[in-house]
Amino acid sequence: MNAIKHSLYAAAAVLAVSAGPSLAQTTVKWMHLEVNPAQIKIWEEVAREFEAKHPGTKVEMQFLENESYKAKLPTLLQSNDRPHIIYSWAGGVLKAQVEAGVLQDITDQTKDTAATISAGAMSAFTRDGRVYGLPFAQSQVGILYNKELMAKAKVDGSAIKTWDDWLNAIKALKAAGVTPLTVGGADKWPLHFYWTHLAVRLGGKSGFEAALKGQNGGFEGETFQKAGDLMKQLVDLQPFQNGFLGFKNPQSTGFFGDGKAAMSLVISTVYHQQKALAADKVGISDDKIGWVNFPTVPGGKGEPTDTLGGINGWLVTKGAPKEAVEFVKHFVSKDVQMRLAGAGFLIPVVKGADAAISNAFMRNIAQNLARSNYHQNFYDQDLGPSVGRVVNDATAELAGGSMTPRQVAKAVQDAFKQGN
Repeated sequence: MNAIKHSLYAAAAVLAVSAGPSLAQTTVKWMHLEVNPAQIKIWEEVAREFEAKHPGTKVEMQFLENESYKAKLPTLLQSNDRPHIIYSWAGGVLKAQVEAGVLQDITDQTKDTAATISAGAMSAFTRDGRVYGLPFAQSQVGILYNKELMAKAKVDGSAIKTWDDWLNAIKALKAAGVTPLTVGGADKWPLHFYWTHLAVRLGGKSGFEAALKGQNGGFEGETFQKAGDLMKQLVDLQPFQNGFLGFKNPQSTGFFGDGKAAMSLVISTVYHQQKALAADKVGISDDKIGWVNFPTVPGGKGEPTDTLGGINGWLVTKGAPKEAVEFVKHFVSKDVQMRLAGAGFLIPVVKGADAAISNAFMRNIAQNLARSNYHQNFYDQDLGPSVGRVVNDATAELAGGSMTPRQVAKAVQDAFKQGN
């Protein structure tokens, strides 16, 4: 009997030893929105490298599609099973998350890393002097175009400089039987790019800052009504694909990648996404794709170099293990930034990492951002979730013909006043 007991104790000891590492294992839950498998492959490599350097740590990648992420995140952040690292566009949404107490202050743990990142990018993830996340990429909104389809209408995309140039290009494409523009109208936010970028061109930085202070009529002022007037001018040409209000953004991106529309007003990252979402998974090749900055407008006070876009990053949620912070720091290390920049997947935020950009398209975007003295974050993020929702809803209504430019501006101003 003693021999049996001894054997049982020995077996239990072996099990305890073998179970030790798994019991001690820390899982870092990392939620992302990326759809491009080529980029995800590098991200997975980065995660496995981190695990190798941190025995007992597992990085678990969790994916949510863009719109599902926005819809489900508030509930996820209040749950006991919240992700530890989440994607962020910064702005007012980040501010609301800080105020809700669902994020972790990582100021002290990230000082060395923060010092390697450009001040402008770092400021987007800082609130009241405290850091809640780290940026990893910048982007620009502009006109992506298909050179072959443009040529059918004898339009040179690179020659689009003014608002009239763009309207004339749209008319020429329609006359040639080519769909001028594709947009994911069902998701609404892609349509807000038109109204927002027009406001950037019309009012510049000072126009936006004045609206925030309630000056010149706020978001109901001349700049924003005029933005609506010009957007309506474009919409009245019926430039979008049939049924555009029923298209989700991934569908619209694939539609462009399939060569079914000549242009799309998009975030620069769509350059890669259109390949991944095209039916053939090839999309429009580099020699047939072009990019032109949003056109200038009559009487605009903004500079032609002013940009609209995002500063994207990772936030660490309340109660996350310390390994989550370490992983985010690893993800935005110069080595990883240079690897992703070298593959043409991002415009890096770490100082000096842009030297790795070899892709001509991405290098052009990096130069545009470097020349910009005013980079406006997306309104639907910058103005916070409640105002941002109204911006998206109202601009989609304008595109669909059920709201006037004046009504759009009033709706945004009313929402802004209510939230401030």
